[in-house]
Amino acid sequence: MKNILILGAGQSAPYLIRYLLDRSEKNDWRVTVADKNYELAKERVNGNPRGEAIDFDINDTYLRNKLIEKSDIVINMLSPTFQYMVALDCLEHKTHMISASYENNQIPSLHKDALMEDILILNEMGLDPGIDHMSAMHIINSIREKGGVISCFISYGSGIPAPEVQSNPMNYCITWNPRNVIMAGETGALYMENKKIKVLSHNHVFRRTWDVEVEGVGKLEAYPNRNSLIYQDIFKLHKVHTMIRGTLRYHGWSETWHQIIRLGIPNEHMRIPNLKNTTYEEFTRMFIPLQGSGSNIKSRVANYLNISPTGKIIQNFEWLGLFSDKKIGENLETPAKVLEKILREKMPLPEGQRDMVILQHQIEAEFPEQKKKKKIISRLVEYGEPNGMTAIAKTVGMPAAIAAELVLTGKLKIRGCRIPTHPDIYKPVLKELKKNGIKFVERTKTVK
Repeated sequence: MKNILILGAGQSAPYLIRYLLDRSEKNDWRVTVADKNYELAKERVNGNPRGEAIDFDINDTYLRNKLIEKSDIVINMLSPTFQYMVALDCLEHKTHMISASYENNQIPSLHKDALMEDILILNEMGLDPGIDHMSAMHIINSIREKGGVISCFISYGSGIPAPEVQSNPMNYCITWNPRNVIMAGETGALYMENKKIKVLSHNHVFRRTWDVEVEGVGKLEAYPNRNSLIYQDIFKLHKVHTMIRGTLRYHGWSETWHQIIRLGIPNEHMRIPNLKNTTYEEFTRMFIPLQGSGSNIKSRVANYLNISPTGKIIQNFEWLGLFSDKKIGENLETPAKVLEKILREKMPLPEGQRDMVILQHQIEAEFPEQKKKKKIISRLVEYGEPNGMTAIAKTVGMPAAIAAELVLTGKLKIRGCRIPTHPDIYKPVLKELKKNGIKFVERTKTVK
Protein backbone atom coordinates (compact mmCIF):
# COMPACT_ATOMS: atom_id res chain seq x y z
CA MET A 1 0.00 0.00 0.00
CA LYS A 2 1.25 3.49 -0.92
CA ASN A 3 0.97 6.42 1.48
CA ILE A 4 0.21 9.98 0.36
CA LEU A 5 0.79 12.87 2.74
CA ILE A 6 -0.94 16.17 2.00
CA LEU A 7 0.38 19.11 4.02
CA GLY A 8 -2.29 21.81 4.20
CA ALA A 9 -6.06 21.61 3.87
CA GLY A 10 -6.79 25.22 2.90
CA GLN A 11 -8.86 26.71 0.11
CA SER A 12 -6.71 25.29 -2.70
CA ALA A 13 -6.65 21.73 -1.34
CA PRO A 14 -10.22 20.27 -1.38
CA TYR A 15 -10.23 19.08 -5.00
CA LEU A 16 -6.77 17.57 -4.66
CA ILE A 17 -7.85 15.64 -1.55
CA ARG A 18 -11.12 14.47 -3.10
CA TYR A 19 -9.39 13.39 -6.33
CA LEU A 20 -6.86 11.23 -4.52
CA LEU A 21 -9.38 9.77 -2.06
CA ASP A 22 -11.71 8.85 -4.94
CA ARG A 23 -8.86 6.82 -6.49
CA SER A 24 -7.52 5.39 -3.25
CA GLU A 25 -9.25 2.01 -3.38
CA LYS A 26 -8.45 1.40 -7.04
CA ASN A 27 -4.77 2.26 -6.53
CA ASP A 28 -4.47 0.81 -3.01
CA TRP A 29 -3.21 3.92 -1.26
CA ARG A 30 -3.97 5.89 1.90
CA VAL A 31 -4.25 9.65 2.08
CA THR A 32 -3.21 11.56 5.21
CA VAL A 33 -4.26 15.21 5.42
CA ALA A 34 -2.22 17.22 7.93
CA ASP A 35 -3.21 20.75 8.93
CA LYS A 36 -3.04 23.01 11.99
CA ASN A 37 -6.84 23.19 11.72
CA TYR A 38 -7.74 19.59 12.57
CA GLU A 39 -11.46 20.11 12.04
CA LEU A 40 -10.85 21.42 8.52
CA ALA A 41 -8.58 18.46 7.70
CA LYS A 42 -11.26 16.11 9.05
CA GLU A 43 -13.89 17.86 6.93
CA ARG A 44 -11.75 17.43 3.81
CA VAL A 45 -11.31 13.69 4.45
CA ASN A 46 -15.11 13.46 4.83
CA GLY A 47 -15.13 10.07 6.58
CA ASN A 48 -13.37 8.21 3.77
CA PRO A 49 -12.00 4.98 5.30
CA ARG A 50 -8.78 5.36 3.33
CA GLY A 51 -8.20 8.89 4.61
CA GLU A 52 -6.91 10.26 7.89
CA ALA A 53 -6.82 13.77 9.34
CA ILE A 54 -3.86 14.84 11.47
CA ASP A 55 -3.50 17.82 13.81
CA PHE A 56 -0.24 19.20 12.45
CA ASP A 57 2.16 22.06 13.15
CA ILE A 58 4.80 22.45 10.43
CA ASN A 59 7.30 23.56 13.11
CA ASP A 60 6.95 20.24 14.97
CA THR A 61 10.17 18.70 13.60
CA TYR A 62 9.56 15.26 15.11
CA LEU A 63 6.01 14.86 13.78
CA ARG A 64 6.92 16.35 10.40
CA ASN A 65 9.75 13.88 9.86
CA LYS A 66 7.73 10.98 11.21
CA LEU A 67 4.92 11.64 8.72
CA ILE A 68 7.27 12.19 5.78
CA GLU A 69 9.32 9.09 6.59
CA LYS A 70 6.33 6.77 6.28
CA SER A 71 5.02 8.44 3.10
CA ASP A 72 5.76 7.58 -0.53
CA ILE A 73 4.92 11.08 -1.71
CA VAL A 74 4.29 14.45 -0.04
CA ILE A 75 2.04 17.06 -1.62
CA ASN A 76 2.97 20.35 0.01
CA MET A 77 0.11 22.87 -0.08
CA LEU A 78 1.55 25.05 2.67
CA SER A 79 2.95 28.56 2.34
CA PRO A 80 6.02 28.84 0.04
CA THR A 81 7.97 29.76 3.18
CA PHE A 82 8.16 26.07 4.09
CA GLN A 83 8.95 24.64 0.65
CA TYR A 84 12.71 24.26 1.07
CA MET A 85 12.42 22.84 4.58
CA VAL A 86 9.92 20.19 3.46
CA ALA A 87 12.05 19.39 0.39
CA LEU A 88 15.10 18.79 2.62
CA ASP A 89 13.09 16.39 4.80
CA CYS A 90 11.77 14.58 1.72
CA LEU A 91 15.31 14.24 0.41
CA GLU A 92 16.47 12.79 3.72
CA HIS A 93 13.68 10.22 3.75
CA LYS A 94 13.80 9.49 -0.01
CA THR A 95 10.22 10.66 -0.46
CA HIS A 96 8.85 12.35 -3.60
CA MET A 97 7.49 15.89 -3.16
CA ILE A 98 5.04 17.96 -5.20
CA SER A 99 4.19 21.61 -4.56
CA ALA A 100 1.91 24.11 -6.31
CA SER A 101 4.05 27.11 -5.28
CA TYR A 102 6.75 28.92 -7.22
CA GLU A 103 10.06 27.11 -6.85
CA ASN A 104 12.20 28.41 -4.00
CA ASN A 105 15.55 29.63 -5.33
CA GLN A 106 17.38 27.16 -3.05
CA ILE A 107 15.63 24.12 -4.51
CA PRO A 108 17.83 23.72 -7.64
CA SER A 109 20.82 23.09 -5.36
CA LEU A 110 19.13 19.81 -4.36
CA HIS A 111 18.84 18.54 -7.95
CA LYS A 112 21.87 16.24 -7.96
CA ASP A 113 20.98 14.78 -4.55
CA ALA A 114 17.40 14.16 -5.70
CA LEU A 115 18.74 12.29 -8.74
CA MET A 116 21.01 10.19 -6.54
CA GLU A 117 18.15 9.33 -4.18
CA ASP A 118 15.86 8.55 -7.15
CA ILE A 119 13.15 11.00 -6.10
CA LEU A 120 11.20 13.75 -7.84
CA ILE A 121 10.87 17.19 -6.24
CA LEU A 122 8.30 18.87 -8.49
CA ASN A 123 7.31 22.48 -7.83
CA GLU A 124 5.02 24.94 -9.65
CA MET A 125 2.49 22.16 -10.21
CA GLY A 126 -0.72 24.11 -9.77
CA LEU A 127 -2.61 26.61 -11.92
CA ASP A 128 -0.38 29.67 -12.16
CA PRO A 129 2.33 28.49 -11.88
CA GLY A 130 1.58 25.07 -13.32
CA ILE A 131 -1.03 24.69 -16.03
CA ASP A 132 0.22 27.96 -17.53
CA HIS A 133 3.76 26.57 -17.90
CA MET A 134 2.59 23.27 -19.34
CA SER A 135 0.21 24.77 -21.86
CA ALA A 136 2.81 27.36 -22.89
CA MET A 137 5.49 24.71 -23.47
CA HIS A 138 3.05 22.63 -25.49
CA ILE A 139 2.42 25.58 -27.85
CA ILE A 140 6.08 26.66 -27.96
CA ASN A 141 7.34 23.21 -28.88
CA SER A 142 4.56 22.76 -31.42
CA ILE A 143 5.66 26.00 -33.13
CA ARG A 144 9.30 24.91 -33.12
CA GLU A 145 8.45 21.54 -34.63
CA LYS A 146 6.90 23.43 -37.55
CA GLY A 147 10.00 25.56 -38.05
CA GLY A 148 8.64 28.65 -36.33
CA VAL A 149 10.58 31.23 -34.33
CA ILE A 150 8.70 32.92 -31.48
CA SER A 151 8.99 36.71 -31.41
CA CYS A 152 6.39 37.66 -28.78
CA PHE A 153 5.18 35.86 -25.64
CA ILE A 154 2.49 37.36 -23.43
CA SER A 155 0.70 35.27 -20.81
CA TYR A 156 -2.05 36.12 -18.33
CA GLY A 157 -3.47 34.36 -15.31
CA SER A 158 -6.38 35.16 -13.03
CA GLY A 159 -8.61 33.84 -10.29
CA ILE A 160 -11.60 36.17 -9.90
CA PRO A 161 -15.38 36.00 -9.33
CA ALA A 162 -17.48 35.07 -12.35
CA PRO A 163 -18.77 38.16 -14.25
CA GLU A 164 -22.27 37.91 -12.79
CA VAL A 165 -20.95 38.12 -9.20
CA GLN A 166 -20.95 41.75 -8.12
CA SER A 167 -21.05 41.39 -4.37
CA ASN A 168 -18.73 44.21 -3.39
CA PRO A 169 -17.39 47.50 -4.82
CA MET A 170 -13.94 46.04 -5.56
CA ASN A 171 -15.31 43.15 -7.66
CA TYR A 172 -13.10 40.57 -5.99
CA CYS A 173 -13.65 37.54 -3.75
CA ILE A 174 -11.18 35.51 -1.72
CA THR A 175 -11.15 31.95 -3.04
CA TRP A 176 -7.51 31.12 -2.28
CA ASN A 177 -4.79 32.09 0.19
CA PRO A 178 -5.35 35.81 0.88
CA ARG A 179 -1.67 36.28 1.69
CA ASN A 180 -0.92 35.74 -2.00
CA VAL A 181 -3.32 38.58 -2.84
CA ILE A 182 -1.93 40.91 -0.18
CA MET A 183 1.73 40.37 -1.06
CA ALA A 184 1.25 40.38 -4.84
CA GLY A 185 3.92 42.48 -6.48
CA GLU A 186 6.00 42.66 -3.28
CA THR A 187 9.25 42.11 -5.22
CA GLY A 188 8.23 44.43 -8.05
CA ALA A 189 8.08 43.37 -11.69
CA LEU A 190 10.47 42.92 -14.60
CA TYR A 191 9.45 42.42 -18.21
CA MET A 192 10.40 43.27 -21.79
CA GLU A 193 8.33 45.18 -24.33
CA ASN A 194 9.50 45.89 -27.87
CA LYS A 195 13.09 44.98 -26.90
CA LYS A 196 13.02 47.42 -23.96
CA ILE A 197 13.43 46.05 -20.43
CA LYS A 198 11.02 47.56 -17.91
CA VAL A 199 11.63 47.52 -14.16
CA LEU A 200 8.96 48.31 -11.57
CA SER A 201 9.31 48.60 -7.81
CA HIS A 202 6.54 47.30 -5.53
CA ASN A 203 4.91 50.73 -5.26
CA HIS A 204 4.61 51.07 -9.05
CA VAL A 205 3.36 47.62 -10.10
CA PHE A 206 -0.33 48.52 -9.82
CA ARG A 207 0.08 51.76 -11.74
CA ARG A 208 1.30 49.95 -14.87
CA THR A 209 -1.99 48.52 -16.12
CA TRP A 210 -3.53 47.91 -19.54
CA ASP A 211 -6.69 46.41 -21.05
CA VAL A 212 -6.92 42.77 -22.14
CA GLU A 213 -9.85 41.28 -24.02
CA VAL A 214 -10.83 37.75 -22.99
CA GLU A 215 -13.32 36.17 -25.37
CA GLY A 216 -16.53 35.23 -23.60
CA VAL A 217 -15.65 37.31 -20.53
CA GLY A 218 -14.96 40.83 -21.79
CA LYS A 219 -12.35 43.47 -21.12
CA LEU A 220 -10.19 43.08 -18.01
CA GLU A 221 -7.33 45.00 -16.45
CA ALA A 222 -3.79 43.54 -16.44
CA TYR A 223 -0.74 44.34 -14.36
CA PRO A 224 2.76 42.79 -14.69
CA ASN A 225 3.50 39.71 -12.60
CA ARG A 226 6.91 39.18 -10.98
CA ASN A 227 10.00 38.59 -13.12
CA SER A 228 8.89 37.70 -16.64
CA LEU A 229 12.44 37.59 -17.99
CA ILE A 230 13.43 34.37 -16.21
CA TYR A 231 11.09 32.60 -18.63
CA GLN A 232 13.34 33.50 -21.53
CA ASP A 233 15.71 30.88 -20.11
CA ILE A 234 13.06 28.48 -18.83
CA PHE A 235 11.13 28.47 -22.13
CA LYS A 236 14.27 29.11 -24.25
CA LEU A 237 12.77 32.24 -25.79
CA HIS A 238 15.92 34.29 -26.35
CA LYS A 239 14.76 35.86 -29.64
CA VAL A 240 11.54 37.45 -28.42
CA HIS A 241 11.11 41.22 -28.52
CA THR A 242 8.30 41.10 -25.95
CA MET A 243 8.12 38.89 -22.84
CA ILE A 244 5.32 39.63 -20.38
CA ARG A 245 3.50 37.62 -17.74
CA GLY A 246 0.55 39.46 -16.25
CA THR A 247 -2.32 39.10 -13.79
CA LEU A 248 -5.93 39.97 -14.68
CA ARG A 249 -8.45 41.76 -12.47
CA TYR A 250 -11.70 43.62 -13.03
CA HIS A 251 -11.24 47.33 -13.68
CA GLY A 252 -10.73 49.46 -10.60
CA TRP A 253 -8.88 46.92 -8.46
CA SER A 254 -5.41 48.22 -9.25
CA GLU A 255 -6.06 51.91 -8.56
CA THR A 256 -7.33 51.11 -5.07
CA TRP A 257 -4.64 48.51 -4.33
CA HIS A 258 -1.94 50.92 -5.46
CA GLN A 259 -3.02 53.35 -2.73
CA ILE A 260 -3.13 50.57 -0.11
CA ILE A 261 0.49 49.86 -0.99
CA ARG A 262 1.35 53.57 -0.83
CA LEU A 263 -0.01 53.63 2.71
CA GLY A 264 2.30 50.71 3.52
CA ILE A 265 -0.29 48.25 4.83
CA PRO A 266 0.93 45.11 2.94
CA ASN A 267 3.83 44.64 5.38
CA GLU A 268 4.34 41.21 6.93
CA HIS A 269 7.63 42.01 8.68
CA MET A 270 6.85 44.97 10.97
CA ARG A 271 5.34 43.78 14.26
CA ILE A 272 2.98 46.25 15.94
CA PRO A 273 2.07 45.85 19.63
CA ASN A 274 -1.47 45.61 20.97
CA LEU A 275 -3.28 45.47 17.61
CA LYS A 276 -6.06 43.46 19.26
CA ASN A 277 -7.25 46.52 21.20
CA THR A 278 -6.62 48.96 18.34
CA THR A 279 -9.51 50.27 16.22
CA TYR A 280 -9.24 50.13 12.45
CA GLU A 281 -9.21 53.95 12.34
CA GLU A 282 -6.31 54.03 14.81
CA PHE A 283 -4.58 51.37 12.73
CA THR A 284 -4.96 53.45 9.55
CA ARG A 285 -3.70 56.58 11.32
CA MET A 286 -0.44 54.73 12.01
CA PHE A 287 0.43 55.01 8.32
CA ILE A 288 0.03 58.77 7.91
CA PRO A 289 2.06 61.65 9.40
CA LEU A 290 0.91 63.50 12.53
CA GLN A 291 0.82 66.73 10.56
CA GLY A 292 -2.21 67.30 8.41
CA SER A 293 -5.32 69.37 7.90
CA GLY A 294 -7.95 68.61 10.52
CA SER A 295 -8.67 65.40 12.36
CA ASN A 296 -11.08 63.79 9.87
CA ILE A 297 -9.43 60.48 8.97
CA LYS A 298 -10.78 60.39 5.41
CA SER A 299 -9.46 63.87 4.66
CA ARG A 300 -6.13 63.10 6.30
CA VAL A 301 -5.63 59.92 4.23
CA ALA A 302 -6.79 61.65 1.04
CA ASN A 303 -4.41 64.56 1.60
CA TYR A 304 -1.51 62.25 2.36
CA LEU A 305 -2.13 60.20 -0.81
CA ASN A 306 -3.08 63.28 -2.84
CA ILE A 307 -6.38 61.76 -3.96
CA SER A 308 -9.98 62.98 -3.84
CA PRO A 309 -11.55 62.75 -0.34
CA THR A 310 -14.89 61.91 -1.95
CA GLY A 311 -13.65 59.70 -4.78
CA LYS A 312 -13.93 55.98 -5.43
CA ILE A 313 -10.70 55.03 -3.67
CA ILE A 314 -11.66 56.64 -0.36
CA GLN A 315 -15.11 55.06 -0.72
CA ASN A 316 -13.42 51.66 -1.12
CA PHE A 317 -11.25 52.32 1.95
CA GLU A 318 -14.39 53.14 3.92
CA TRP A 319 -16.12 49.97 2.67
CA LEU A 320 -13.08 47.93 3.71
CA GLY A 321 -13.52 49.34 7.21
CA LEU A 322 -10.22 51.19 7.39
CA PHE A 323 -11.94 54.20 9.02
CA SER A 324 -14.06 52.16 11.45
CA ASP A 325 -14.06 52.60 15.23
CA LYS A 326 -14.41 48.82 15.60
CA LYS A 327 -11.52 47.10 17.35
CA ILE A 328 -9.41 44.62 15.37
CA GLY A 329 -10.10 42.11 18.16
CA GLU A 330 -7.63 39.37 17.26
CA ASN A 331 -4.08 38.64 18.34
CA LEU A 332 -2.50 39.77 15.10
CA GLU A 333 1.03 41.12 14.86
CA THR A 334 1.59 42.63 11.42
CA PRO A 335 -0.28 45.06 9.13
CA ALA A 336 -0.48 42.34 6.47
CA LYS A 337 -2.31 40.05 8.91
CA VAL A 338 -4.82 42.82 9.67
CA LEU A 339 -5.38 43.29 5.94
CA GLU A 340 -5.80 39.53 5.54
CA LYS A 341 -8.51 39.57 8.22
CA ILE A 342 -10.25 42.43 6.41
CA LEU A 343 -10.25 40.62 3.06
CA ARG A 344 -11.53 37.37 4.58
CA GLU A 345 -14.42 39.18 6.24
CA LYS A 346 -15.27 41.60 3.44
CA MET A 347 -14.69 39.51 0.32
CA PRO A 348 -16.09 35.99 0.71
CA LEU A 349 -17.56 34.33 -2.36
CA PRO A 350 -21.32 34.74 -1.74
CA GLU A 351 -23.45 31.66 -1.20
CA GLY A 352 -24.73 30.25 -4.47
CA GLN A 353 -22.15 32.14 -6.55
CA ARG A 354 -19.15 30.87 -8.52
CA ASP A 355 -15.60 31.91 -9.19
CA MET A 356 -13.67 31.88 -12.45
CA VAL A 357 -10.14 31.02 -13.53
CA ILE A 358 -8.53 32.44 -16.68
CA LEU A 359 -5.29 31.55 -18.43
CA GLN A 360 -4.54 33.20 -21.75
CA HIS A 361 -1.41 33.02 -23.90
CA GLN A 362 -0.75 35.41 -26.77
CA ILE A 363 2.15 34.18 -28.87
CA GLU A 364 3.50 35.54 -32.15
CA ALA A 365 5.78 33.42 -34.32
CA GLU A 366 7.50 33.78 -37.66
CA PHE A 367 7.74 30.87 -40.09
CA PRO A 368 10.65 31.74 -42.46
CA GLU A 369 10.08 28.88 -44.90
CA GLN A 370 6.42 29.78 -45.33
CA LYS A 371 7.17 33.52 -45.20
CA LYS A 372 4.34 33.87 -42.71
CA LYS A 373 3.81 35.37 -39.29
CA LYS A 374 1.15 33.91 -37.04
CA LYS A 375 -0.53 35.02 -33.85
CA ILE A 376 -1.85 32.33 -31.52
CA ILE A 377 -4.27 33.03 -28.70
CA SER A 378 -4.82 30.08 -26.39
CA ARG A 379 -7.47 30.51 -23.71
CA LEU A 380 -8.72 28.56 -20.70
CA VAL A 381 -11.78 29.81 -18.83
CA GLU A 382 -12.99 27.55 -16.04
CA TYR A 383 -15.93 28.22 -13.72
CA GLY A 384 -16.47 26.93 -10.21
CA GLU A 385 -19.60 25.19 -8.96
CA PRO A 386 -22.10 27.33 -7.02
CA ASN A 387 -21.94 26.15 -3.38
CA GLY A 388 -19.44 23.53 -4.50
CA MET A 389 -15.86 23.17 -5.67
CA THR A 390 -14.25 26.45 -6.67
CA ALA A 391 -12.46 26.82 -9.99
CA ILE A 392 -9.31 27.75 -8.05
CA ALA A 393 -9.39 24.57 -5.96
CA LYS A 394 -10.01 22.46 -9.06
CA THR A 395 -7.31 23.98 -11.26
CA VAL A 396 -4.67 24.26 -8.51
CA GLY A 397 -5.34 20.81 -7.07
CA MET A 398 -5.87 18.73 -10.20
CA PRO A 399 -2.37 19.06 -11.73
CA ALA A 400 -0.71 18.15 -8.43
CA ALA A 401 -3.07 15.20 -7.94
CA ILE A 402 -2.51 13.92 -11.49
CA ALA A 403 1.26 14.20 -11.11
CA ALA A 404 1.14 12.31 -7.80
CA GLU A 405 -0.92 9.53 -9.38
CA LEU A 406 1.49 9.29 -12.32
CA VAL A 407 4.48 9.05 -9.98
CA LEU A 408 2.90 6.43 -7.71
CA THR A 409 1.75 4.27 -10.64
CA GLY A 410 5.19 4.39 -12.27
CA LYS A 411 4.06 6.38 -15.32
CA LEU A 412 6.12 9.46 -14.45
CA LYS A 413 9.72 8.34 -14.14
CA ILE A 414 11.60 11.63 -14.38
CA ARG A 415 13.63 12.51 -11.27
CA GLY A 416 15.48 15.46 -9.74
CA CYS A 417 14.22 18.96 -8.95
CA ARG A 418 11.82 20.05 -11.67
CA ILE A 419 9.12 22.43 -12.73
CA PRO A 420 6.60 21.13 -15.31
CA THR A 421 8.31 22.38 -18.47
CA HIS A 422 9.76 19.00 -19.45
CA PRO A 423 7.68 17.04 -22.00
CA ASP A 424 7.87 13.92 -19.80
CA ILE A 425 5.83 15.89 -17.28
CA TYR A 426 3.57 18.22 -19.23
CA LYS A 427 2.47 15.80 -21.96
CA PRO A 428 0.84 13.16 -19.70
CA VAL A 429 -0.49 15.76 -17.26
CA LEU A 430 -2.11 17.89 -20.00
CA LYS A 431 -3.64 14.72 -21.44
CA GLU A 432 -5.23 13.85 -18.09
CA LEU A 433 -6.35 17.44 -17.51
CA LYS A 434 -8.14 17.36 -20.84
CA LYS A 435 -9.88 14.11 -19.88
CA ASN A 436 -11.12 15.91 -16.78
CA GLY A 437 -12.44 18.89 -18.73
CA ILE A 438 -9.52 21.31 -18.32
CA LYS A 439 -8.70 22.28 -21.88
CA PHE A 440 -7.66 25.32 -23.88
CA VAL A 441 -9.42 26.88 -26.85
CA GLU A 442 -6.85 27.93 -29.45
CA ARG A 443 -7.26 30.46 -32.22
CA THR A 444 -4.58 31.13 -34.86
CA LYS A 445 -4.50 33.85 -37.44
CA THR A 446 -1.95 35.00 -40.01
CA VAL A 447 -0.69 38.54 -39.45
CA LYS A 448 1.33 40.93 -41.59
